[in-house]
Amino acid sequence: MAVLASAGVEDDASLVERLRTGDESAFVALVRRYQARLARLALATVGNRAVAEEVCQDTWLAVVRGVDRFQGRSSFKTWLFHILLNRAHTAVGKELRAGRPEQDVEERFDASGAWASPPVPWSERADDRIVAEQLAPRVRALLAELPDSQRQVVALRDVEGLSAGDVASLLGLTAGNQRVLLHRGRSRLRALLTADMGTER
Repeated sequence: MAVLASAGVEDDASLVERLRTGDESAFVALVRRYQARLARLALATVGNRAVAEEVCQDTWLAVVRGVDRFQGRSSFKTWLFHILLNRAHTAVGKELRAGRPEQDVEERFDASGAWASPPVPWSERADDRIVAEQLAPRVRALLAELPDSQRQVVALRDVEGLSAGDVASLLGLTAGNQRVLLHRGRSRLRALLTADMGTER
């Protein structure tokens, strides 16, 4: 909080308090801060840009209407993402492909859902940051190829930076399920990226 204040950036809690009083500039500030992140998460969840835009609009409308009920038990960001995910799930209805097994990654896990042979973390390679910057656009595009449950977990953990506990809470998962879906999603993304790069050679 102190860092935000010293940098001249108002924190979320202050903006929320101003929003409760009807301060339109506080709403504009929150939209500027989170709209791009909401749009990414919505698209990752519903897989359709037009639907994602509607989900974002519905989410901001729900924020304005429900800000008085926000009690601060979670961060504003977590509350905001929770609203968006609810709207997104409503938008796609029962057409979600959540949890459909992926044959090419299933053998990487044992019967308990743990890694059969843990991969080497990408961060342990010296040039990972450079490579990651170059590959980020491809990874974002390939994210749409994941099953919905894996895509949502990967987007929330790796794109939005939420904690494992927050993601499990937002998606109604156990800690173990969240961990397995994250591993499977990352593994599937790696396989897709490898195949994608191979087609260009």
